[in-house]
Amino acid sequence: MASSYLEAEHLGDHMRAGAAAASAMEHAASQGEWWPADLWGHRALWHFEQAGMNLQATRQARRIGDLRFAAGDPDSARRYYAEAIDEARDIGAEHEQGLAALGLANSLLQLGDVTSSRRLASAAESLLDRAGAPIGEIAESRRLRGEEVVVGDEMEETE
Repeated sequence: MASSYLEAEHLGDHMRAGAAAASAMEHAASQGEWWPADLWGHRALWHFEQAGMNLQATRQARRIGDLRFAAGDPDSARRYYAEAIDEARDIGAEHEQGLAALGLANSLLQLGDVTSSRRLASAAESLLDRAGAPIGEIAESRRLRGEEVVVGDEMEETE
């Protein structure tokens, strides 16, 4: 994997180098090799930014958030999800914005901020629905959002 990346980087082909680095990140992550995956992910992000590939850079920032979350670091994942939300909004990529909002909602829930997590899950659901996302992604946002159930005179949250 490194050889295709190095060749593309040597030629200054940021698009190919970014794609090769993103592929290497996915491979390392599938093996549970978090540190190499994170390094490859950042190389991919940098190359996509250099190539002016805004959607791919936004997606890569979200994927780094996903990687950090999967590696057990929801606190640092928040930064990448927030970056992806901002960038996706700027370029009008609602699907990507919805996925990043869903990732951030999961991170916040893991960190114990249930209220913010539910709000973001609701926003993610709306964005994903408008973008025509696969039903599984929309269902995940609904599951995370939960439902309020009336108990006596007050509302109670459920998951």
